Amino acid sequence: MPDGRPSVRASRKTWPLQGQLYDGLTMLQSRIYDTAPPPVLSGLGIVCGFRPEFLEFQRGIHVGNLEEHERITRILKLALEARYGQPFVTERWGRGVYWHWIGFLPRANRLAKPISSDVSFGCSKFFLMVDTDERAVKFGLQIERGYEKAPRDSRQVELRSDWDWHRLIAALKPRSRLARELDRLVGREGFLLHAGSWEGEPLIFSSANYPGALKLRRALEAAPKNGWAGFQVYYRMSESDVQSTTGLDLVESMLAAYGEVAPAMNLCMQIELADQLPSRNVPRRRAEAPAD
Repeated sequence: MPDGRPSVRASRKTWPLQGQLYDGLTMLQSRIYDTAPPPVLSGLGIVCGFRPEFLEFQRGIHVGNLEEHERITRILKLALEARYGQPFVTERWGRGVYWHWIGFLPRANRLAKPISSDVSFGCSKFFLMVDTDERAVKFGLQIERGYEKAPRDSRQVELRSDWDWHRLIAALKPRSRLARELDRLVGREGFLLHAGSWEGEPLIFSSANYPGALKLRRALEAAPKNGWAGFQVYYRMSESDVQSTTGLDLVESMLAAYGEVAPAMNLCMQIELADQLPSRNVPRRRAEAPAD
């Protein structure tokens, strides 16, 4: 060859054992991946075999009966741990092969809670969900209030004094650091915002109707005390958006969104996440609130 390096064919003639090893590795990869090897997340070295069809808009997020390199829970957990240099806990809503919601929270933030270190409800989380009603995928930051007055059989999800919810509410002041972050996310970066109950009619804000930090705080405080309430700031992709991209691009978009919401998340936790990788940008699509 022009650069002086032996070709594979030449190497097999010169070094028969190397040729055998090459053939063996190629056959092994073919058996594992059934096609060409999947791509790797840029800057992380994590194999990403995730595919768009694993986000199913009638059943949820496909996580069961998959290879490890295809499972979104494993891919995102490894990516977050590599990015922030600390362990994360994975939570879920759903069972079996399809889950509706997945959350990732820093283990250190949960352990820092003096009375709630045994549960994850009080912790800020990165989340991913398939909204089967809207036929959309959402990913970003979630902070739960739970119940202020829980049913007798749900005392474990009643709001406690060390939950991140209290830090969120306290930080929602005009011209505060959190107010500036939400102005940026919703006003300029195309994120959407959920405020209030999941059991009734929540408020959904976009750049067109975002009322600012003080009114947002009042809306959160007005959520029914006997209902499950929370806060989300998230990026939304429609079914057609998902189907028109690749699995690698989807995962990169999720990680980019998590990077964008991390500064707001840090303002609500007892610990701080320090990004150890170069900054990533969310795709510049504009997220739109679902039509009524």
